[in-house]
Amino acid sequence: MKLALKIDVDTYRGTLEGVPHLVQLLHKHQANATFLFSLGPDHTGRAIKRAFRPGFMKKVSRTSVVEHYGFKTLMYGTLLPGPDIGKRCADILRAVRGDGFEVGIHCWDHVKWQDEVANQDAAWTTRELKLAFDRFEEIYGEKPLTHGSAGWQTNIHALRLEQRWGFGYCSDTRGSSPFMPVWRGEIIACPQLPTTLPTLDELLGLNGLGVENVAAHLLHLSENPSPTGHVYTLHAELEGMKLAGVFDQLLSGWKAQGYELVSLGQYQEHLNRDTLPRHEIIFDEIPGRSGTLALQGPEFLVD
Repeated sequence: MKLALKIDVDTYRGTLEGVPHLVQLLHKHQANATFLFSLGPDHTGRAIKRAFRPGFMKKVSRTSVVEHYGFKTLMYGTLLPGPDIGKRCADILRAVRGDGFEVGIHCWDHVKWQDEVANQDAAWTTRELKLAFDRFEEIYGEKPLTHGSAGWQTNIHALRLEQRWGFGYCSDTRGSSPFMPVWRGEIIACPQLPTTLPTLDELLGLNGLGVENVAAHLLHLSENPSPTGHVYTLHAELEGMKLAGVFDQLLSGWKAQGYELVSLGQYQEHLNRDTLPRHEIIFDEIPGRSGTLALQGPEFLVD
């Protein structure tokens, strides 16, 4: 019974402070994970334009964004220049792989991808993804094997690139089990390993959940897994910093439930691509998060 830990690293501060702390916690519990890095400029401050999105300000207030991300980070890309994460933190990124963890691409510019990719063309998408691809190759001396889209935002051009560039598996969606993605009838030959559990920032502040009981709630949700287990997405800026204690509880709890805590690569190594179900990718809202996300939709059946 496997539970894959997918770590999204969104910011410079999260890379600098959260990532090393997460490495320590994972070693403490003998757990594996996949780190997906933002490799270009940290422009977190530009997310302020989301203030007009329905539900965004409520999410900001209940998840204490300033407390978790820090005031300086929230100025990057507006009042302060955005630091180049891949250049400044290359040693940290290499150390993560040196410690035995799988590494992959999250994005080049997190805010830009999350806010714009859904409506962009092939040229824009290729440029953004190739910047991250090339920086990854520059840092590690090899091509990446996996990609997880920022904010679960994607488009057909990104999916085609994942297939064309030989990614072994990707995690751009939310859903219930691994699947082969289909976009308006077009089958993409790169498996999706969707996030199956809610994230902490989607849960905190809702339905009486706080730092004192959110771990117990998540552990309850994972008590009865499907045959394919679970994929949990955490953030270096949350579980690697102020919410490290909650993550510590989760790791202990999942091990007590009998889970093997693995990377995405380990999670998918026994999957048979030929028998994976095909599912349409759809866009819809989920509780606790503003805007629409890429979701595992209905199974695609050919008569």
